[in-house]
Amino acid sequence: MAVVTVSLVRARFLIEVIVLSSVYSALLTAIFVSLDALDVAMTEAAVGVGVTTTLFLATLKLVGNNTDSFKKVSYISLFISLGVAFLLVIGIAGLPLFGEAETPIHQHLSSYFLENTLNETGVINTVTAILASYRGFDTMGEVVVIFTAGVGVLCLLKREEDDE
Repeated sequence: MAVVTVSLVRARFLIEVIVLSSVYSALLTAIFVSLDALDVAMTEAAVGVGVTTTLFLATLKLVGNNTDSFKKVSYISLFISLGVAFLLVIGIAGLPLFGEAETPIHQHLSSYFLENTLNETGVINTVTAILASYRGFDTMGEVVVIFTAGVGVLCLLKREEDDE
């Protein structure tokens, strides 16, 4: 991911940026799968790799590949980006270690869901019950976002076909 990020910063053409962004999303999807976050991985694959790449390619077709505006380095943007990165590193440093058993979520929530999910929801799979029942509105919101993005892509592509 670091190689892709450096390549993104050094990219000179918009098509390079689009392809590298798609590769970055695909790598992020693989990381989510390795962490057993399949719902997040599917969303990243659909939105990050699929929808976003399609929107970027459709936009590139409409606006063309203009490299003149990418020759200047904005030091203000660089400073802000480094400041945000620094704050994120500080925030991450304060988190408990990955998989640590003594974190609050493992003390209260996990045991509650494992013990009560079947009785409260009637769903055997705990992860499915959490996504569909306990977090139903949140999951519905994610589905609405993916659906809306897909409809937007279809509208852009349909308009292009009609113009030809």
